[in-house]
Amino acid sequence: MESGESSYRRYLDGDESAFEEIMLAYRDSLTFFIHRYVRDLDAAEDIAIDVFTDLVVHPKRYNFETKLKTYLFMLGRSRALNYIKWRQRRQKLEQSAMLPEEEELSERLHASERREVVRQALSQLPLSMREAVELVYFQGLSYQETGKILKKNAKQVDNLLYRAKGALRSLLGKEGEELL
Repeated sequence: MESGESSYRRYLDGDESAFEEIMLAYRDSLTFFIHRYVRDLDAAEDIAIDVFTDLVVHPKRYNFETKLKTYLFMLGRSRALNYIKWRQRRQKLEQSAMLPEEEELSERLHASERREVVRQALSQLPLSMREAVELVYFQGLSYQETGKILKKNAKQVDNLLYRAKGALRSLLGKEGEELL
């Protein structure tokens, strides 16, 4: 398969099928990345579609200086954080009927015990560490690409990951050694 950048260049030159290639290549990973922030699959899918729509509506915003995947994930992260802020304001106004405990219980019923333990430990890490772990280990991005998304250099990303592993080991204890 071609790189996302060359597919996007073909799309800009008028090849409509090239955009479909981009969607197929990045839609799922982008959606799951956004889902880790918003914890709502429908919202994550909507945000991912908005990110792809941005490529169509504002073609000059992407300048080909970074990989297309990195650019899409930067947009996805930004929009996910905006969505979280909007959702928090809305929940305060509506005095949401669903309690956080009910939400956590629902998640536990659908997740395996192992994933739940790791997720719990990850949630206790600072946001920058969580983001670095997600991008490098779950999304397979390089330290440089992760650095661009998080606005850090590769050494800072390396330091974040090192500290995150240490923090996870202490949070998970002996059973965590097998998981890490």
